[in-house]
Amino acid sequence: MADIRLEGVGHSYDGGRTWALRPMTWTWRSGRAYALLGPSGCGKTTLLNIISGLLSPTVGRVWFDDRDVTGVPTAGRNIAQVFQFPVLYEEMSVYNNLAFPLRNRRYPAAEVDQRVRRVAQLLGLEEHLRRRSRRLDPGRQQIVSLGRGLVRSQVAAVLLDEPLTVVDPAMKWTLRSKLKEIHRDTGHTLIYVTHDQTEALTFADEVVVLNQGAIMQAGEPSELFLSPAHEFVGHFIGSPGMNVLPAELVDGVVRVGDAPVGRAVGQAAGKAAGEAAGELPPGPVRIGVRPEFVRLDGGVAGLAARVTGVDRMGAYNLVHARVNGHTLIAKTDASAAFEPGASQSLRFAEGRAFLFRDAVRCGVIEPLDGRGEA
Repeated sequence: MADIRLEGVGHSYDGGRTWALRPMTWTWRSGRAYALLGPSGCGKTTLLNIISGLLSPTVGRVWFDDRDVTGVPTAGRNIAQVFQFPVLYEEMSVYNNLAFPLRNRRYPAAEVDQRVRRVAQLLGLEEHLRRRSRRLDPGRQQIVSLGRGLVRSQVAAVLLDEPLTVVDPAMKWTLRSKLKEIHRDTGHTLIYVTHDQTEALTFADEVVVLNQGAIMQAGEPSELFLSPAHEFVGHFIGSPGMNVLPAELVDGVVRVGDAPVGRAVGQAAGKAAGEAAGELPPGPVRIGVRPEFVRLDGGVAGLAARVTGVDRMGAYNLVHARVNGHTLIAKTDASAAFEPGASQSLRFAEGRAFLFRDAVRCGVIEPLDGRGEA
């Protein structure tokens, strides 16, 4: 295992006219489980292929601990990589497919058998070990392919490029928990590429959010959800994503139309709620607040809102409301009764409504009186 350090690494497929991966400096710490999360085309696979050596970066250096591996081919990096679709020897049995990476590196026969059976047990492949791989369905073949990547005990990292794409949805929950179990068992550095926020948030110790070839934010799943540093992170993570409401900052007070919402406290994107960073200059801002932290009631305090619709989701409701010409969504208890057309008062949970400028978080809203909800 090794720390994997990217030093000014970037990649362009057209000679530098556009960047598929914008130059970045980043370190993947040894032994941690990472999810690399972002939409299709954001640069996730490009980044993974640079780490594995399948692709040489246009600029920058790649280090494994203190070893510069930028020019080292994949075979010399001691990396295990699992691709989106199964890569197997179809005429081999499942057992022999799992054993192949170990035999190829001359592991002792007893250790080969022990590791193959351990991985087979964790992935639910025990009863299939004698079957030829080509006789398995595509989802099961991908699980074998996943096992091939995880069976080795000494690798710099295991890279997983959307490995559950062809796996039956009912099995994905089980496999994600199995991956976490294997990670605890082996201590491998895992980098798991996905566009599925559920996969990322349930699997990883740390989630790295990528968009348009750049890292938007990285942190624990709870940090990304509760304290988004960029509007994109707020939109991409959460279902539904973060509400955004245009506002104006005047004399330190955030206003939506003529209505005061709360007091603005400057806060750098890297700081958590409660860590103040000074005053913000006046001018336009955008309020970002998740549906979970929007409060609706019939009282007079708060922003005037009109209910436009209710989505009943079973365990909860999503209430759509218009505020100053813009739509916000509130996530409410399933028993809460809101009817389209009804007038409501809308407030934000304290410390959970953030201010953004140029899509980057710059502050947080606090109550005008210093207590209660904004």
